[in-house]
Amino acid sequence: MSARNVATGREATRSTRWILLICCLTVVFDGYDLIVYGAVVPDLLAYRPWALTPADVGRIGSLALVGTLVGALVVGTLTDIVGRRRVMIGCLGWFSIAMPLTALAPNPELFTLLRFVTGLGLGGVIPTAIALTAEYSPARRRQLNNAVMFSGYSIGGMLAAVLALALLPVGGFRIMFVIGAAPLITVVPLAIRMLPESIAFLTAKGRHDEAAAYARRFGLAEYEPTTESRPAGSKRGLVETGKTILGGRRLPTTLLLWVISVIGLLLVYGLNTWLPQFMRNAGYSMGSALTFLLVFNIGAVVGVIIAGALADRVGEKLVIACSFCVAAVAVLLFIFKPATAPMLLVGALAGYGSNTQTLVNAFIGGLYPPQARATALGWALGVGRIGAIVGPAYGGYVLTQVNAGSLSSNWSFYAFAIPAVLAAVLTVLVPRHRTDGPPPKKTIIPVTTNQEMPSGREQ
Repeated sequence: MSARNVATGREATRSTRWILLICCLTVVFDGYDLIVYGAVVPDLLAYRPWALTPADVGRIGSLALVGTLVGALVVGTLTDIVGRRRVMIGCLGWFSIAMPLTALAPNPELFTLLRFVTGLGLGGVIPTAIALTAEYSPARRRQLNNAVMFSGYSIGGMLAAVLALALLPVGGFRIMFVIGAAPLITVVPLAIRMLPESIAFLTAKGRHDEAAAYARRFGLAEYEPTTESRPAGSKRGLVETGKTILGGRRLPTTLLLWVISVIGLLLVYGLNTWLPQFMRNAGYSMGSALTFLLVFNIGAVVGVIIAGALADRVGEKLVIACSFCVAAVAVLLFIFKPATAPMLLVGALAGYGSNTQTLVNAFIGGLYPPQARATALGWALGVGRIGAIVGPAYGGYVLTQVNAGSLSSNWSFYAFAIPAVLAAVLTVLVPRHRTDGPPPKKTIIPVTTNQEMPSGREQ
């Protein structure tokens, strides 16, 4: 291979970092748009024209997440049909327009409807970002790169908390949704210019020269599609993808991963929605509760990145199971109402443990071949959205029962610790096998051709 035709290590690393940056920024706004609801819950409860109860707020949060369920299932499958690049840019534009429209809602019913519409775009972003990050990451850095990319979700939560501290007292909950339009002028133009198409998608479409050019550009020595790859949108291609995910020995693995994803997303959305209000009920001020939400998400960012690097070294299953256990222990420690400094430390640990789903996503990506990876992730996260939908309503129900005296206040924390322990046990039971039967024949696409490399705009 000549130096002229193959990207240097430095050039390839720089190109990969652009993908990582775009995916991370996308997930930042995805995280902001979803976690901002938890930041404004106290303000919604105090908004007299709507006269919402905790149960009402929980139902609104859950119904809004139905949109993310539909988005994850439908868009996650579409990525393997129309391409991951188009889906990423389309979803970004979709939820960036829907967010400011939500700010204009005159009543709770329209507010809920617009949150559903926003969720359609939000639900499609995560499986696409994970699939692109996994595809363009070296195997030795797959968990770390995924953790860095997905830390954007918690960074979005931190952004929501910081802006809520500054803006809620003066602008109310509506201003927080107007900010959701920011990706239209920041991330979308960058993605249009710099984001590449999936090599696996190009190969499935028979566009081998473009796939080879991308492989060269990103420093991949070779790319090996199956000789039987078919257009991803064909009927047979979809059937084969379904068989890959649900057939043979992968069926128990897939079902276990779906249940783990349900619990993982229940923890993410339930705790992000209700922790500020739990803290308010414990006697803390609004400012302290939002500060706690900030620390919760800082812990998620730092903890998950460290855990991702560790998972690449000692094994994913062990780290994931231990992380769920950390979530359970940290949530239970709140029962003892620690002083401020220990409480913030426990909050950071709770943030890390309750966001273990980040590690689960990369784990899922490594269990399926590239041509089925986006669909596998989309389905797992789509089914997992059941937990995301249930989480806010579940927390609202528990809080209502606590306020009514039917349950002790400790159940606010038991309710989330018990599922975390269950998820740890199920993780240990997941079998590891990457193939069913003999591997398919390969045809190597050389990367030494003189074809001009495609730009990020290449479709």
